[in-house]
Amino acid sequence: MSQTNAADAERLALAESWIAQDPDPETRAELAALVEGARAGDPAASAELADRFDTRLAFGTAGLRGEIAAGPNRMNRVLVAQAAAGLAAYLLERARPGETPSVVIGYDGRKNSAVFARDSAEVMAGAGVRAVLLPQLLPTPVLAFAVRHLEMSAGVMVTASHNPPNDNGYKVYLGGGDDGSQIVAPADAEIAAAILRVAGTTTVPELPRGDFETAPESVVDEYIRQTALVADAPAAQPRVVYTAMHGVGWETAARVLAAAGFDAPALVTTQISPDPAFPTVAFPNPEEPGAMDLSFARAREVDAELIIANDPDADRLAIAVPDAAAADGYRRLTGNEVGLLLGWQAARRAAAAASGDAGADGTLACSIVSSPGLEAVARAYDLDFEATLTGFKWISRATGLLFGFEEALGYLVNPQTVRDKDGISAAVAFLSLAAELKAAGRTIADHLDDFVERFGCFASSQISLRVTDLSRIGEIMARLRAAPPASVGGIRVERIEDLANGFGALPPSDVLRVLLEGGGRVMVRPSGTEPKLKVYIDAVGAEGTVAERRAAASAAVAALEAGMRELTA
Repeated sequence: MSQTNAADAERLALAESWIAQDPDPETRAELAALVEGARAGDPAASAELADRFDTRLAFGTAGLRGEIAAGPNRMNRVLVAQAAAGLAAYLLERARPGETPSVVIGYDGRKNSAVFARDSAEVMAGAGVRAVLLPQLLPTPVLAFAVRHLEMSAGVMVTASHNPPNDNGYKVYLGGGDDGSQIVAPADAEIAAAILRVAGTTTVPELPRGDFETAPESVVDEYIRQTALVADAPAAQPRVVYTAMHGVGWETAARVLAAAGFDAPALVTTQISPDPAFPTVAFPNPEEPGAMDLSFARAREVDAELIIANDPDADRLAIAVPDAAAADGYRRLTGNEVGLLLGWQAARRAAAAASGDAGADGTLACSIVSSPGLEAVARAYDLDFEATLTGFKWISRATGLLFGFEEALGYLVNPQTVRDKDGISAAVAFLSLAAELKAAGRTIADHLDDFVERFGCFASSQISLRVTDLSRIGEIMARLRAAPPASVGGIRVERIEDLANGFGALPPSDVLRVLLEGGGRVMVRPSGTEPKLKVYIDAVGAEGTVAERRAAASAAVAALEAGMRELTA
């Protein structure tokens, strides 16, 4: 038998074994069809089996995320049961003598989310872990809140956030000393090893299942109460449009806005209810072109002063404001613009709350690929600043955190309540800012000008190079390391920092940081959740009028973007 035939035969045997333990009739049937096609000599079926069985969906600091289908390299009930059993084993190994570890499990409105959550609860309960399921589909921030509020050992959220419709995922939080933050190394590797041990020794039908608890509605009520406290009592009522992007945000957001004293917003009704098909958007991510078109249309109908959009699991926030120069009459603010305004708001509140001559105390934090403007805010208010690796698993761990953000529409405005990005609390905080400005006769656009006048213009741009062959990302990173550029877009490179082996207090990460003459910066890294190479570009305009600062920063960003497109082609 040839080596290829032997590999094909092994995959067919693995697929047959998978079918035998898969409790899902849909994925069993589609895998059986692939097996039949491969046995009949269909090369496409054989290639698909190779893609599904030659590797395994990696469990890392982002947990699991992938397309729903059969096989170890996809999201399905077999993989989820193995993940639940592995996480249970990890928690039991870490538990003190006589202690029963606990987990709270949440789920959003995606395909199979409720099924995956129930499987996880049953499997973990069967392993001897106290398992508590949230009472209904809910936003990710409610699960992150519940880990701390219920004092659980861990939390699991079944969601793929803003990924394509047929994706799902598995996000893990830890309580105790991790304070409800997402997992980081070495916990990710230890959990992954426990999952592999389960997968290699036990079939899914052999995993014992047990009874789980259902959390009381009071958990949700308390999240709503504490989140509403983020806002000051509104002195004005901005005209607002809200969209949930076919996700689970609206029911919770509506209760929070009402509790905080805000009028009900006008809704994008076609996007307000959970729908796993995401029928009105090509890609359910507010950052994607066209995703907010219906919001813009609704805003024009009601002459809205503010558009608030949550992503499908409501852990991210997008904001749009009127803009006469925009074709649609509105423009979405960048994640950096929203983050800088919320960071400034947090710094002002910290200063106002400071007593005597002690001054404000605490830390503003953002990921290394987010705007350096937050550091300027921290300096101005004599606050500490921390730049972390990408992801809220790192941002949430900043010492003395007051506020944290990442440019990908993630904001942490209430770290005493939730140790993760939270699109609902951030929406309330931003709406509170808009109300304060409206009461003073000003707008968000005016406030952006105020920021530039006080701190400088921090312009940014991003290149997302989506690939079908993941090896291309590695090739580009290797090329940039082997032949680092002396200039980018005609701007001289002052130095390049390779974070592969760690840098300062930062752990190792596959990131290149290019620092340029004039204060510009370029960051290059592979995406942690999608098949993309991401390039982040920042430049500063600090001299002249507001208009002159904007023009200088924009020109530098444009030159850097053109240069990086050439270097990554």
